[in-house]
Amino acid sequence: MNKILFGLEQVHIAFRTADVSGEPSWEAPIAIPGAVGFKPKAEGKDSTFYADNQQYYVATSNNGYTADLEMALVPDAVLAEMLGWTVDTNGMLVEDADGVVKEFALLGQVEGDEKDRRFVYYNCKASRPATENKTKGESVDPSTDTLSLTITPIEVDGKRIVKGVMELSETNATAYEAFFTSVTIPAAVV
Repeated sequence: MNKILFGLEQVHIAFRTADVSGEPSWEAPIAIPGAVGFKPKAEGKDSTFYADNQQYYVATSNNGYTADLEMALVPDAVLAEMLGWTVDTNGMLVEDADGVVKEFALLGQVEGDEKDRRFVYYNCKASRPATENKTKGESVDPSTDTLSLTITPIEVDGKRIVKGVMELSETNATAYEAFFTSVTIPAAVV
């Protein structure tokens, strides 16, 4: 069992396809090298009802996450598809103010002191990346792209799900090894 997690790597994006069967589906994941950091923040609220001079009932809502994904550089083709922009015949990335943002699954891996943990956030939308361009000084400090993400629940088999995490075990080697070849949705509950 892991005691700590560290080392973000193997970030992948899988764009959503049309839900023909009623179940969500995604294109094959695309590897995006240069993972720097991923910081999801839980969205939701606790609602407390008081009776008999005490907390009588507490309801918690899970509205997904907001997150910042920091990458060395997000490829232009991925940004174009993600944000509804275009790459013209000259290879110029063109920001379209009316571009339609596309939903995607975010996959990745963090190292653990014993086992690597793979994760998938099923329903993400990105906003334009924050970038910083600086002059070169005495040392070279690379700039990064930071995407602000909104991650919301999707419905799979009548359940609203947000994310999944998986560590290699004796029973899931096939699914674990194939994790980055397609988006894994939950199987039967163990």
